[in-house]
Amino acid sequence: MYPVYDYLKTETKCEEVPVAFPPQQQDRQPGMEAVMQPRPISENACAAGGGRLCDRVALITGGDSGIGRAVAYAFAKEGADVAVAYLCEEQDAAETKAHVEELGRRCLLLPGDLRDPACCRAAVERTVGCYGKLNVLVNNHAVQFIRRSILDITREQLLATFETNILSYFYLIQAALPHLGRGSSIINTTSVTAYAGEPLLIDYSATKGAVMALTRSLSLSLEGQGVRVNAVAPGPIWTPLIPASYSAREVQTFGTDTSRVPMLRAGQPFEVASSYVFLASDDASYMSGQVLHPNGGKIVGS
Repeated sequence: MYPVYDYLKTETKCEEVPVAFPPQQQDRQPGMEAVMQPRPISENACAAGGGRLCDRVALITGGDSGIGRAVAYAFAKEGADVAVAYLCEEQDAAETKAHVEELGRRCLLLPGDLRDPACCRAAVERTVGCYGKLNVLVNNHAVQFIRRSILDITREQLLATFETNILSYFYLIQAALPHLGRGSSIINTTSVTAYAGEPLLIDYSATKGAVMALTRSLSLSLEGQGVRVNAVAPGPIWTPLIPASYSAREVQTFGTDTSRVPMLRAGQPFEVASSYVFLASDDASYMSGQVLHPNGGKIVGS
């Protein structure tokens, strides 16, 4: 027996915990933004664009809601036309398209299951066919399933998580790369869980670690072509994935755990979108293979 001291005793502590959101739960992935309460904040209305992405074209996966929607709005404010790939959330997608057009830019909607390589190729081909070019690829879509033990992760769930969260990124990059010239950018969404771990999201965290490794390796592979590859690793952000993953009770305190989020709150999608704008723009011309961490103050390895 390894020699350690046992606890002397246990004590019961009662403490108040902040309730950040009303209890709510959705029964399908990746979730619907239109029914969330409160709605995620997708745009900082006071922030004006500065033309940093003027006349560029971006394909944003998962762009109908959550972080992807906020990125679409931020890109549009900076002068980009966008194509939004999404699964089947038509109401969310229509809202995104309408607001991008209100911001004065074009928005192409691309419904489909990106686990299918043919769907990924079609998304790229339709984007290039509509706009005549492609400058930025944002791989952002994902699913996650809460499981208390690795023994509860079925083969079907494992395949769905890896096919959605990492294999489809490969398919999209393979389809997009022939259209990406010098100065173009690929931005992948990884997660704080790739660095800090998450016991309830073991398979999800594994895919996000794979996204980080993909980003670094691909950046080295493409350095001679002038295509930059970077990633963003958000912390807890209020998106449709949250009520679609967690129980109604867990949703209430999402983002308030001081050990995980020093800022004591969940982030809003617009607070993450500026990282994507920076990485897509010429401001990041000397950055590749890097990861930005809008995560509420959590200190992690780079």
